[in-house]
Order: sequence, then structure tokens, then C-alpha cells
Amino acid sequence: MKIFSKISMFVFLAILFLSCNTSSTQKKNNDDQKPNIIFYLADDQDVYDYGCYGNEKVNTSAVDLLAEEGMRFTNAFTAQAICAPSRSQIFTGQYPLKNGCFANHTATKPDIKSVTEHMKSLGYEVVLAGKSHVKPNSVYQWDKEWEPVPKENVPREYIPLDSIENYFKTAKKPFCMFITSKYPHGKYFDVKNLNAEDLKFYPFNAHKKSDKAYVKSRAGYYRSIAEDNTQLENVLKFVDTHLDKNTLFIYSADHGVSGKFTVKDIGLRVPFVARWPEVIKAGSTSNQLIHYTDVLPTFLEVAGGKTTQDMDGKSMLPLLKGKDDEINTYVYGVRTNQNILNSEIFPSRMIRDKRFKYIRNFNSIEVVDKNLTGKPNVDFFIKRGAEKFKNEPFEELYDVENDPFEEKNLAQNPELQAVKEQMKQDLFVWMKAQGDILDDSVGNMPIITPKGKKGFKLDQDTPRRKIPDSLKDTLKKDDYIVIEHW
Repeated sequence: MKIFSKISMFVFLAILFLSCNTSSTQKKNNDDQKPNIIFYLADDQDVYDYGCYGNEKVNTSAVDLLAEEGMRFTNAFTAQAICAPSRSQIFTGQYPLKNGCFANHTATKPDIKSVTEHMKSLGYEVVLAGKSHVKPNSVYQWDKEWEPVPKENVPREYIPLDSIENYFKTAKKPFCMFITSKYPHGKYFDVKNLNAEDLKFYPFNAHKKSDKAYVKSRAGYYRSIAEDNTQLENVLKFVDTHLDKNTLFIYSADHGVSGKFTVKDIGLRVPFVARWPEVIKAGSTSNQLIHYTDVLPTFLEVAGGKTTQDMDGKSMLPLLKGKDDEINTYVYGVRTNQNILNSEIFPSRMIRDKRFKYIRNFNSIEVVDKNLTGKPNVDFFIKRGAEKFKNEPFEELYDVENDPFEEKNLAQNPELQAVKEQMKQDLFVWMKAQGDILDDSVGNMPIITPKGKKGFKLDQDTPRRKIPDSLKDTLKKDDYIVIEHW
């Protein structure tokens, strides 16, 4: 009996030792592994419409929880308030002018290496789950790609939750996954029993508080935000159940819907929240300027690689680790206005630091006469674009630190002329480096068109704009700059 007891005790101690040793080895292996990276991207949601960014009337509890558990960025930007160009920056580390996708529905240049090639070379699987909106396939070669899935009684398709959870359960190597939601992008929910008091209004939309159609649309938008919150809650549950703490999770939204197609902060400033247990300090905030072009360089450094020279962005990993280093002195913005349903000739460029922001509207009504070509059919469209945005001046300068909604244009303020001139010159240097079709001269007003028949041509109707019959199909190939990789 004593012998049996001793044997039992020996077996128990051996099992305990092996268990502890295995646990210790497993923990060590996890520490040595490259982290999994997940980037969740919402679609068309203002940065102002989150609890953690100051809107107590909208349900974003999942994002708010991420902010409590990680880091919230207050100065995060995209360069273009439109779907495809915004996403192209995340995936390439390059601004839209350089990567080629600077008009909606256009393609990235075919010779560019994207996140798929870069991260694969570092041993990662690269996965897209949801909305794509980028092309060509030769640039974006996902290891796995799951399209949005139909769901009853909702206005938009859902992210592929089943595929995402199953992948988390079975992944055999480190992965970089982009979960790209179709929410809260319209079509919105049809909300009954509307009450404007249930919504939060800002300087840019306060005048619409009594507009019943706007309030109805806004209520549907809030409901769509709540639906995306449900999707995100599910994803976070999967992460916390199936993945270890060595997982970097980032949430953002591709641009603001209230400033879509503009270079205003209501379009270009984006929510950006990062959680990485044991790396990112919980409940922390960064006020440093970051940009979507910084995402891929950050992922490369996290994965053990390096940023390549052709990328515009810089790694923000020091910020995630708690340092308050300056990542960008400036961020930049682009407005095209062509190749959309409301297509007009009204391009703009923007440069911004933490305090000041300079905008040039190249086809402002102030300078439109200098942009005319002498060709009546071309000049009709140049004038039409200027008149469409006749209230937007040639130059804009804002103190965004004290005027966050850009209500007071300081471009003519004599005390700020030195600031304006410096930012203007720095903007032109950047534009030249980007290979911009615009330059610092007045009178250069290019019209762009796709190489083939795809895209919106200025001399044809779209569902939202009509062209006089006498001017339809009057623009010739040599009137345009043809975008070869469209």
C-alpha cells in the first residue's frame, strides 16, 4: 500500500512537473511568435459619431471598450474622403496620387507591392474578410478572401462572421486580417418614431435639425452604426476566445460621411483605436499626427520587417509602445471630384499640421477665367465645376486647434501670411514628389478620363447630374489626361 502511495505521488509530481514545464514552454513560444494583426474598417462614419470621441447619443460600445483597453488617436487622417482611394493608402503605404487610386473606382498602379506581398514575405497569411473596393487582383493577392454575406432584415450585407471565427480557431501561422464592414454606409435602416433630440448635431449640420428628411436619414445612420457595433462585438468575442494576447487589433472607419469628397476634417479625420494587451497601455491617448499611409509601415515593423523607400508613411510603433514621438509634421489631403455620380471639375489639395491647415481649390470661381482653354466644349465643364462650388475660395487657412470645424477662413489674415506661404510651398513640394497632375500654376486644369469605357465621363449623364444634349459626347481624347491604369 505504501509502495502504491509512493508510486502515485511520484506519478502526480511527474505530471505536475511536465504540466508546468509545458505551460512555461507554451508561454515562451507565444512570446516568441510574431503577433497576429487585425484591422477592422467601418465604412462612411464620422469621427464625431462615437462615444469615445464625444457623442453620447450613438451606440458604439464595442469601439468605446477598445479605447478603454487600448489607445485612442485624436489626430488620425486619411488623404481622401472616398472609399477606394482611402483603402489604397492602408494597403500600400502610399498616398493616392502616388499609388494611382486617386479617383473612386480606379485601380492601384500594377507595379506596386501591396500589403499582401509585403506581409507574406515576413511569414504572414494575409486575409480580407468583407468589402474589397480595391484592384487590380495582381496587386492584391489575398491568401484568403471572403466576401460579405447576405442577411435578412438589414439594409446591407454582413461581414463573414462564421469564416472569421473558424479561421481564428484553425490558423496555423501568424496572420494579418482586414475585416472590412459595409456599415454604416447607406442604404440605412428605416427608423420609425423619429426624434431629433435623440441625435447629436454639430456646426456643420445644426441648420438641418428641423429638416425631417435629414433627421430621418441621420436616425437610420445611427441605427446602422449600432448594427456595425453588433458585428464588432462578435469579432472581439472571437478574438478574446480563440487568440492569445499577442494580437494587435485596430479599429478605424475609412472616412467621414458628412465630409465625403471634400478635404475638410469632417471627411478626412478618422477614428483610430488600437488594442494590444501587454504592449499598449490601457486607456491611453495619442495626439500625434498619424495617417493611413502609416499603417503598412507599422505592420511591417511589428512583423519584423522594414519600411521600403517608396512608401510615404512611417511606422507608428513607438506610439503604440508609449512614446510620444512625432511621426508626421504634416499630413496631406486630395480632392478629385471626377469619376463620381456628381462629377465636376473642382480639384483641391490640403496640407495640415497639428494647428494649421491650408487648402487650395484649383478651380475656384476666383480663378476660373485663368483656367479656360479657349475650347467652348471644354470650358463649359470648367465653368460648371467652378460654379457648382462657387462659395469655396481659392485659398483657405484654418486654425484647426481653435476652430476644429473650419468655420473661420484666415487666408487673408495679415498676421498669418508667413504661415500660409510656408505651408503652400511645402504643399507644392509634396505635390511634385507625388507626381501630381496639378502644380503651383494657375491655368492648369486637367480633365481626367479612364483608358477604356469604364468610369464617369464629364460629357455624359449620370443618375445625379444631367448634361445638355448639345454637349454630350463632345469631349475628345486629346481634351483629357487619360489614366492608363484606371
